[in-house]
Amino acid sequence: MAGNYSEKAALRGEPGYVWRSGQERRLKMIREWVQLSGRILDDGAGLGTYLAAFAPYSDQRFGLEIEPERAQIAQSRATGVALGVGEALPFPSNSFDFVFSNEVIEHVQDDSRYASEMVRVARPGARLLIFAPNRWYPVEQHGIFWRGEYKFGNIPLVNYLPGPLRNRLAPHVRAYTGRDLRRLFHPLPVEVVHHGRIFGGYDNIEGRWPRFGRLLKRVLYAMEGTPLQVLGISHLLVLEKVRKPGN
Repeated sequence: MAGNYSEKAALRGEPGYVWRSGQERRLKMIREWVQLSGRILDDGAGLGTYLAAFAPYSDQRFGLEIEPERAQIAQSRATGVALGVGEALPFPSNSFDFVFSNEVIEHVQDDSRYASEMVRVARPGARLLIFAPNRWYPVEQHGIFWRGEYKFGNIPLVNYLPGPLRNRLAPHVRAYTGRDLRRLFHPLPVEVVHHGRIFGGYDNIEGRWPRFGRLLKRVLYAMEGTPLQVLGISHLLVLEKVRKPGN
């Protein structure tokens, strides 16, 4: 693995390169909670995978991306893509009907500021939807640092370690408890519409072992309706910006 690839994988994560059943399932969840007909911001757009998926619903699709190479690709799938960081969005306040963040908040330098900026650019009554890593998923998918070197891959049980030890192994990425994620938005003018945990697409498993993969997904997706959802791979947090009196 090249050093540059390792560094970017550690700091930014890997964007979605292909559209598979896991992404399709997340799009279905988004459509359940959000009207996609308005002005959309994908706050950490990667290669613009979701911006392309939103195309049938809106012709006002904007993105924010920190990596120039990714932003250039995303630009072809969007109305416009700005180069920058989520802690200082280059957009006016109250300018979007939907602000989306897919597995990005865990990578930013200041997640509180990132949350605040998402709310700032949302219009009153707009929805915000965040997918973010769940601390209680049994596998850390972003790799770890071991003896000064980054080890890419899925590492079991890292997130179950005490915070200081977990953060020594994975200082490059956060994993949130439900309370920690909601706390970022507590001082902001938003209300929680929905908060749950979801499981992944497991497309690689299904591709290698089709019957087992399909069974695994049926079992895990059924768990989303039970207290065992606490073991899901990601939080699904839906917020709505509070309307001002008279609006």
